Amino acid sequence: MLIDTHAHVNFNAYKDDAGEIIRRSLDNDTWLINVGSQYSTSKRAVELAEKYERGVYAAIGLHPIYARDKFDYKKYEQLAQSSKVVAIGEVGLDYKEEYASFKGKQKELFLEQLQLVRKLPLPVIFHCRMAHKDLITILDKQQKANKEQLKGVVHCFTGSWAQAEKYLAMRLYLGFNGIIFKMNLDDIIKKAPLDKILIETDCPYLTPPSASTERNEPICVRYIAEKIAQIRSISYEEISKITTENAKKLFNL
Repeated sequence: MLIDTHAHVNFNAYKDDAGEIIRRSLDNDTWLINVGSQYSTSKRAVELAEKYERGVYAAIGLHPIYARDKFDYKKYEQLAQSSKVVAIGEVGLDYKEEYASFKGKQKELFLEQLQLVRKLPLPVIFHCRMAHKDLITILDKQQKANKEQLKGVVHCFTGSWAQAEKYLAMRLYLGFNGIIFKMNLDDIIKKAPLDKILIETDCPYLTPPSASTERNEPICVRYIAEKIAQIRSISYEEISKITTENAKKLFNL
């Protein structure tokens, strides 16, 4: 069994065959968490999850690239009432050139969404691109200001080992996907504690090179598991078991 902890079957890329994609995943013993990026995709993630008794879950949130959109706290809070919502995400910071002009807005939005996290409380799926220094600073302040530690995963981790260590010290998980075939993250994957590693696809993006289709999908998470097993010199079965246990523990599945 595998769990794709970060999928987007709730996106328009799957508007014509979402049911088929999900059924194929479940038939291949692969569970998935569809992650929202705006209210519309968050709502869609919940609607999809509620069609299935087990194996399909939702995360809701407003992605930092949409930080100039209005964050309707009440609407997201209402969505979170579904038992299928297992996380707030993806939320965080994105300093890629085209989004760097509104860093302040991103930080404001992030702090607003962390208030929702504290109220519910749910684990967080963090998005962080070219912004690890600021994200670590914010999380460190949040951890010190609140008695309860935030739980969550830094999705699509591409930072340095020094940054990974800081996240791990906060008891956060590191999520790895098809980016590991494009960037050399072997050293981090070797050093990270096995009980803090999660696997994901970020589908429809970052399709692994071994996949038979151009569009990524949750069953392709097996290629991530295979690659991590190879890097760690352990069996595919062991990495599958450990990452599945990790996901179940973090997201209370």
